Amino acid sequence: MSGSRAQAVLRLEGVGRVHGTGPAEVHALHPVDLEVRAGEFLAVMGPSGSGKSTLLALAGGLDRPSTGRVLVEGTPLEGLSAARMADVRRRSVGYVFQSYNLLPSLTAAENIALPRELDGTPARTARAEAVAALAELGIGELADRFPEELSGGQQQRVAIGRALAGERRLVLADEPTGALDTATGEAVLQVLRARCDAGAAAVMVTHDAAHAAWADRVVFLRDGRVVEQAVRR
Repeated sequence: MSGSRAQAVLRLEGVGRVHGTGPAEVHALHPVDLEVRAGEFLAVMGPSGSGKSTLLALAGGLDRPSTGRVLVEGTPLEGLSAARMADVRRRSVGYVFQSYNLLPSLTAAENIALPRELDGTPARTARAEAVAALAELGIGELADRFPEELSGGQQQRVAIGRALAGERRLVLADEPTGALDTATGEAVLQVLRARCDAGAAAVMVTHDAAHAAWADRVVFLRDGRVVEQAVRR
């Protein structure tokens, strides 16, 4: 890669996470060095309890490492105030959670637009971005529906739209196709792939080898350790 596409969007330097102390100490993630560059789609695989979700939480600043440091677009996350951390997460990082985390009192479009408005994007622009994201995911007609009026798969696509709206350079997705049928899941992966091809970086946790096939590189975790990496593209 060259130019901006060669820049590291996410860098983990000796990042590890330990829970508890003494006999109760558990290494959720042993120190790992990892870099994801602009334009790269990384898949993380491994059995339950291998540290996949821990790695994702640390990468996005939702949890703090016990060792090492995390950099997002060159900004070290350690030492940031809660307000500054929230600002980095909103502006640079899009999350797709397994639990959706949609606000029930807001419509699909409003759920997507809210983080953009919190960043100072005019409401009209944020609404347009939200509608465009929903259309890209094949549910543009559901913009004014509330979460309780949507199926689980539709809610998941709204959550994905929220992660993709705007100019976020890093997308972190935890089993983003878990609630979707095969065809819809493939469509979502195609959207993620297109975002990376346009210059974003994405890290996706998945248990499905067919879904990992969309990625440029696959990292395999076991017992909190990186045991293998495979370049696919």
